[in-house]
Amino acid sequence: MINTLPQMLLHTIEAYPKDEFMLYKKGESYVPLSTSEFGRWTKLFALGLHELGVKSGDKVAILSENRPEWVMADFATLSLGGITVPIYITLVPDQVQYIIENSGARVVVCSNLELWQKFAAVKAELPQVEHVVLFTADTPDGVFSLEEVWNRGEKRDKEDPGLFAELCSRAQPDDVATIIYTSGTTGVPKGVMLTHNNLVSNAEAVLSQIPVTQADTVLSFLPLAHILERWATCCYIYVGATIGYAESLETLSDNMLEIRPTIMVTVPRLLEKIYARVLDTVLSGSGLKRAIFYWAVGVGRAYAQKMVRNEKIPGFLAFKRKIAYKLVFSKIYARTGGRLRFFVSGGAPLAKEIGEIFYALGLLALEGYGLTESSPAIAFNRPGELKFGSVGKPVPGVEVRIEEDGEILARGPNIMKGYYRMEEATREAFDGEWFKTGDVGHIDEEGFLVITDRKKDILVTSGGKNVAPQPIENLLKSTPYILNAVVLGDRRKFISALIVPDLDKLEAYARRQGISFQDREDLVRNQAIRTFMDQEVEKAQANLAQYEKIKKFTLLCRDFELECGEVTPSLKVKRNIIEKEYSQVIDSLYEGLD
Repeated sequence: MINTLPQMLLHTIEAYPKDEFMLYKKGESYVPLSTSEFGRWTKLFALGLHELGVKSGDKVAILSENRPEWVMADFATLSLGGITVPIYITLVPDQVQYIIENSGARVVVCSNLELWQKFAAVKAELPQVEHVVLFTADTPDGVFSLEEVWNRGEKRDKEDPGLFAELCSRAQPDDVATIIYTSGTTGVPKGVMLTHNNLVSNAEAVLSQIPVTQADTVLSFLPLAHILERWATCCYIYVGATIGYAESLETLSDNMLEIRPTIMVTVPRLLEKIYARVLDTVLSGSGLKRAIFYWAVGVGRAYAQKMVRNEKIPGFLAFKRKIAYKLVFSKIYARTGGRLRFFVSGGAPLAKEIGEIFYALGLLALEGYGLTESSPAIAFNRPGELKFGSVGKPVPGVEVRIEEDGEILARGPNIMKGYYRMEEATREAFDGEWFKTGDVGHIDEEGFLVITDRKKDILVTSGGKNVAPQPIENLLKSTPYILNAVVLGDRRKFISALIVPDLDKLEAYARRQGISFQDREDLVRNQAIRTFMDQEVEKAQANLAQYEKIKKFTLLCRDFELECGEVTPSLKVKRNIIEKEYSQVIDSLYEGLD
């Protein structure tokens, strides 16, 4: 029985020997790392850290992009009974300092000199850090290279061959395995303490329902510092699946063709971008190609609806679906590498329309729901048991309760131990054994959980109407000319929005219509463009109640950026930051009205 992450590692090394356990880019091509090689390097990493004095309960911070060494550092730390503290590579030095200082990390692991410099900029403020390890061979004075740590581990392994297995056996299920600092859309980051049992139990529960096996090849691109990708990696390792690492978001399309994944864990923003690219191709094609595409999507939707309801597929519909696949869907499917069985979508709400369209195109997106504090899965859609617009049914062993105000509460073996060094915040997060998610939703008549919004994000207009912004934002983003949107209106007379248009599409539209403009700022101010976007917004919100409809909006010249702190690493908009940055723009929408 597997109760801890070191036990998982040892089991996988023995049970799933394979030549291609991991794939990483070296030069112009992907190269494999076998299960035995991964196990050996992780063992030497652990013993090397042991020689540097890392012991049970010590924290090791990891500041690195996704790569095999990240996972080695993680499991090496866990094998010693240590606690891993992941850090997003996009954080600025002051934020890096806060996490290292608050967690009390004694060792910092960086992948390269550029990331090391973020630590070096605040090194003087972090006297508790005793050692720094870089994955590169060239290291500054006083910094260990990974090879030096491996060499120390190899020497100790020869002296005491049974030490690694003995160290792995010491971890207990209720020991803290990791402290993950929430990026959060509001407030100071909180260190979420997750135990070995939190992560292992959640992986086992989901794997019992979703078919992931050693035959699968996955593409990892979401940050391993985020709970979603970290948990997914635990699932992959548990069953011995092959993990390929994307070079970057910019190269993701190429990497998909190179790795040819069967499964990808993603966030809705990526799916929205994939669909936008498909629409770009369609809209730039001939009238005949556009007609064929929309006919195929209609056929796909009719087919998908019957599949979701487990209804019999009429012969003629099945025939039309084969034609649609050959003419349209196969070309889109080929862009994923031609082997994709399904996406797993999490981290933010997936618009119902996007889920349905992907399914119509033959690409299944299984939406789930959870938080860092729940390790993360609370509910998820299963193949053969899914409902678009919902986040699925609760994970086996996890209970869900809906409060009178609509807040979702959860309890189970996956719920965190608490917030590190924040006892009051921990108490506030619980109602007895029940964790308060801060999300609002309901369970429908078929047992599917539906999320409507964040409890703190609910807008209350000056007229007393409660408006959930996320569903409206998703409606807007489902239109081809809108990339992103933030819906506003708390304590105001009406609902407004900041809208990020797809500027490439908007420029193309302007040229087709003979609308002249000097630059993108001039474009979004153009009255003809404003009239056109008014029509797009109105189409998107046609079925909303009057008090939910956007009365005024501003078009922005750029998308919200991670580097500017405007979105979280899972690409959720930080509403409070946006409202502060664009306060003058927002106020201008209500001038003379409030």
